Amino acid sequence: MIVAISVLAFCSCKMNELYINVVQPAPVTVPQYINNAGIIDRSSPADKTKGLDGLDKVLSLEGANLDKDGAAASVNGLFEELSANKRFEQVKLIQTPRAKSPGMGIYPPPLDWETVASICRENDVDALFSLELFDTDSKVSYQVKKSEGKTILGVITGYEQQADMLTTVKTGWRIYDPSGKNILDDINIVKDLTFSATGLTPVIAASALIDRKEAVKKVGSLAGVTLAQRLLPYQIRVYRDYYVKGTSNFEIAMRKARTGNWDEAGQLWKKETTNPSTKIAGRACYNMAIISEINGFLDVAIDWARKAYEDYNNKPALKYINLLEGRKSDVMLLEEQQQSSSGNR
Repeated sequence: MIVAISVLAFCSCKMNELYINVVQPAPVTVPQYINNAGIIDRSSPADKTKGLDGLDKVLSLEGANLDKDGAAASVNGLFEELSANKRFEQVKLIQTPRAKSPGMGIYPPPLDWETVASICRENDVDALFSLELFDTDSKVSYQVKKSEGKTILGVITGYEQQADMLTTVKTGWRIYDPSGKNILDDINIVKDLTFSATGLTPVIAASALIDRKEAVKKVGSLAGVTLAQRLLPYQIRVYRDYYVKGTSNFEIAMRKARTGNWDEAGQLWKKETTNPSTKIAGRACYNMAIISEINGFLDVAIDWARKAYEDYNNKPALKYINLLEGRKSDVMLLEEQQQSSSGNR
């Protein structure tokens, strides 16, 4: 589906560039039989690793409940986004003690299918969205900074400590389909956050880094939203070159294309497809492939591009055929996803 066409100013001696906005299929395809979705938080460490995980947090200067609050924000971000998606009849938050993490920032192996199926069956859901990992790791560095202040006695020069903290937030999600025994998505998101604060001593400076929990929660929420959006089609901009030189018809068609009059430009190009010059005819066939893609007729565009290459040895047409074949596959997948989505409404 093409939603916009624009001719760019960039051009060579014989070709101009245009871009079109096209809709791409969602990165993740959800089978039609999945109507209800469950969300679990598997990022809490298992009991046998809690002590070690706690030590890791002390060593990495993590604040109290930083991971826990960030994970909760990530789950809520996903829940709100999925609930707004009419693809699902129900979205449920599920509490289960059977899905724990090894902690220590380790991305765990997938849950076994028996456990996944059991959780889904008990909660009447068809798929499981699992937060597999939520881990923060922080490093603090200090530097002495010179400071000056005006008093009634004049300017007083002093020194204070600046604490700079780098916090890395790691989030990992999987989507389990127990019926198909298929992991529909497996994605890791890493985000670095930087903070700075000053104080008279290193301890005071470090203790001033109090705003990072909200920033971590924001990153967590965005990670949940990002996962949900991977179930949706998205728009990209693609670029195409078309011929503007060869005969007067090409030059007139170029001016018509620049004003958005693509239909009349196409009519002029079509006239040149029977030009006795193989070079001119090849360029015209190539341009006919372009106008066919613009109008959404991908099979026709492929036929014209093949003619340009096979009959007239137009070299750019071979690469264009591959691009069009890829677009055709994307359109077919997009239609499949739309049918699956409409079937659940």
